[in-house]
Amino acid sequence: MKLRIISVGRKMPGWVTDACAEYTKRMPRELQIDIIEIKPDKRSDIKSEAVQEAEAKRILEAAGKDFLVACDERGQEVTTLLLAEKLKSWQGLGKDVSILVGGADGLHPSLKQHADWLWSLSRLTLPHAFVRVLLCEQLYRAHTVNQGHPYHRE
Repeated sequence: MKLRIISVGRKMPGWVTDACAEYTKRMPRELQIDIIEIKPDKRSDIKSEAVQEAEAKRILEAAGKDFLVACDERGQEVTTLLLAEKLKSWQGLGKDVSILVGGADGLHPSLKQHADWLWSLSRLTLPHAFVRVLLCEQLYRAHTVNQGHPYHRE
């Protein structure tokens, strides 16, 4: 199973690339994490809804028929142990999982409705670069919990 982080935004700072690479290289081949960058639309005189809609089309193209997890502040907040359980259940689905991270205007409502699960990483507004690192680390941590590895201490 592949875990795809589909994130609107490009040209992340070096610390983001380095941190994500550190966690993705630790994952086993059967739980590979791929980060797919979606080009954000220009926000000159275009309305937010139109920007979200255009980005949503590109996100869905990248996700294909994957199980969709949309990151949204109104989603379910989980502990690391619950995330580990979710990861285990995803592995039994027989398909890849795409985790969707919106752009500056967020995810289009249709993506949230289409998602199989809404996941709140925090009630705080987080920078997109930080969200990528957070997702990579938490997916790795959930994997180590499932493996009985001492990385996570409860």
